[in-house]
Amino acid sequence: MNILLSNDDGYLAPGIRTLFTTLRQWPGASRVVMMAPDRNRSAASNSLTLMDPLRIHQVEEDIYSVNGTPTDCVHLGINGAIDYRADMVVSGINAGANMGDDVLYSGTVAAAMEGRFLGKPALAVSLVGERHFDTAAYWTVWVLEHLVQQDLRRSQTIININVPDLPLDAIQGAQITRLGRRHMSEPVVCDRDPRGLPIYWIGPAGGAADEGAGTDFHAVAQGYVSITPLQIDLTDYSLMQQIQTWVQ
Repeated sequence: MNILLSNDDGYLAPGIRTLFTTLRQWPGASRVVMMAPDRNRSAASNSLTLMDPLRIHQVEEDIYSVNGTPTDCVHLGINGAIDYRADMVVSGINAGANMGDDVLYSGTVAAAMEGRFLGKPALAVSLVGERHFDTAAYWTVWVLEHLVQQDLRRSQTIININVPDLPLDAIQGAQITRLGRRHMSEPVVCDRDPRGLPIYWIGPAGGAADEGAGTDFHAVAQGYVSITPLQIDLTDYSLMQQIQTWVQ
């Protein structure tokens, strides 16, 4: 298969570079093309750049950087900006977790979602740390080898993977999980610029609130790779029936 590889940490990030090398050596990949942001665009979520032009720069053979968001990169890579027909999208390896509420903000997950919106099977992979990217690359290939046996072309699902930051031989295995939930994020941090004017930093994400058995938080904490299928359709079908009386 032809794989389009992207991320939100930028094309120079060690995670995407490790995965690019690993996927090119995987016999299941015919060709791997990387199209990633030209700088760190973490927490860009599903944003598209609509008011400014996008520029693609070919850095190396099959490696492109874009002055845009992760979603921009996948959109360009699939919708004809380059002469390449991808069969699926892989996003990562992110440096840091994308568990629980993180998936709403994550540019890594958003890049996979954009691939899914454009009709391609997609997965997102994150390392819960910044050291053992080779471990996360190994498990990405492990998931891909199983994923190719499934017909996800008509599915409204992406696969979200979180890998403990451990050596490969310390991983306990894999678990299929649901999303956990974080506590409310910490307050904004107020500071002042050199002119004395107030500036604000978004506070750190909250710790795990729902981290019980079966969640992505619990699996990773126990040394397991967390594999969570995420639906693109956000409709709450059960609530539809409850509020039907509003329009009757």
